[in-house]
Amino acid sequence: MQQQLAAGKTQKIGIEGNFDPEIIMNLSPDLILISPFKQGGYDNMKEIGVPLLPHLGYKEMTPLGQAEWIKFVGLLIGQEKEANEIFAEIEEKYNRLKTLTADIDHRPVVLSGEIHGGTWYAVGGQSFLAQVFKDAGADYFLKDDSRSGGVYLDFETVYARADSVDYWRILNSYPGKYSYNVLEAQDARYTDFKAFRKKGVIYCNMREKAYYENMPMEPELLLADFIKVFHPDLLPDYQPVYYHLLKE
Repeated sequence: MQQQLAAGKTQKIGIEGNFDPEIIMNLSPDLILISPFKQGGYDNMKEIGVPLLPHLGYKEMTPLGQAEWIKFVGLLIGQEKEANEIFAEIEEKYNRLKTLTADIDHRPVVLSGEIHGGTWYAVGGQSFLAQVFKDAGADYFLKDDSRSGGVYLDFETVYARADSVDYWRILNSYPGKYSYNVLEAQDARYTDFKAFRKKGVIYCNMREKAYYENMPMEPELLLADFIKVFHPDLLPDYQPVYYHLLKE
């Protein structure tokens, strides 16, 4: 991206709430994709007269629902047939993996998130993540929660519900080698979790993996990663792509 900016192939149009209408008009786009996740900042863009089209893929609560937005993009760029074929292949692979865990006897329980500034951020029991865990043959520690978005909890609440869970999923951008020692240094209370003591931390470093960039179109790989952790015998030869068990 830095190279494209330097070569003039990509233009910066500003930041949320302070877009540059002159640059946008010089680019003469047919439409502009926007994210409703951002709060405001689009009013001056509306005056330019270019259609603003919300891209809502991230709000889908199922892995295949997110991936299906490739059809939306296919319509925009005149490749509807190709997009439908790609999604059909993704769907087939995902559902085939999902059948592997349909009749399992033991479903491990999974914790997710970390504490930041005294607050533990997780997602509700009707979220994308909870669905992936379910399809991978595990139970999310908030599976009975009715929310689909973010959930803010204090440490005591998390500890009461998750001190004995089997696995703990962590996604962050750590500058260096992430380890159990790093976790302990961040908060000594983490060592009380069974998932810490038994080395059940499932980790993905976004400095090394293009998680948010690629994962929405590769839900079958995400599912396979978790199946490999929860039920390794089901995928004996699989090599994880995003998440792996933290061993040190």
